[in-house]
Amino acid sequence: MKWIRERALRGEWMAGTFLNLGSSVTAEIAGKAGFDWVLIDIEHGMGDRQELLAQLQALEATPSAPVVRIAWNDSVRFKRVLDLGVSGVMVPYVNSAEEATRAASAMRYPPDGVRGVARLNRACDFGPNFSEYFTKANSHLLTVVQIESQAAIENLNEIAAVDGVDVLFVGPLDLSVSLGVPDQFDHHLEQEALTQVVAACRKAGKAAGILVANEAQLKRVRKLGFTFVAIGSDGGAVVKEMHSLVAISKLT
Repeated sequence: MKWIRERALRGEWMAGTFLNLGSSVTAEIAGKAGFDWVLIDIEHGMGDRQELLAQLQALEATPSAPVVRIAWNDSVRFKRVLDLGVSGVMVPYVNSAEEATRAASAMRYPPDGVRGVARLNRACDFGPNFSEYFTKANSHLLTVVQIESQAAIENLNEIAAVDGVDVLFVGPLDLSVSLGVPDQFDHHLEQEALTQVVAACRKAGKAAGILVANEAQLKRVRKLGFTFVAIGSDGGAVVKEMHSLVAISKLT
């Protein structure tokens, strides 16, 4: 297992990227490129559990730690992903301390949570590593909750204070829509919200995370105090390069 929770909570700069194509090949490419972590997206991405398994296997021999975004804050979705041997889970659209608590509980075995216990799964090396995994999982798995609404901004301090929540990760597009300034990432309302996220994380000793699209945005959020940052995605990289190749082809 690639445990990264301690690094995140120490506030280390950790760079990642999103994987939304459901492809084990692009997962392997991203992992070998040297990202600290990658986010396999099964909320909006193209893949499902079978594609997730192939992506995790492709990432095994790379330095990148796999974090998976599930489709909803549902304990059944957590256990299906966790048993495959991920380093952490990202939970979309968390708006309150109650919802954050539900997510943290789903990440942990009893008595600290409600995660079902099983021995014959990939996370435990199909049995031989069960004891070590069971001992470490509750304290080593990374829990990332997404801040994507005005309601979440209003409840930031309460969400950040929840035991077991490690990263408050901004979904910038959803947040901009909720704030009434869709797709306007430079708008003062969006920027003020980002500042509040960082402040709440610092107060609670948690990490602030966000997805950015380019170098300029990355520099800005790093200056604000975000440390768990994803830049771009495999799908975005392919789209951009294909359009670039088409443009080049039409110059002759």
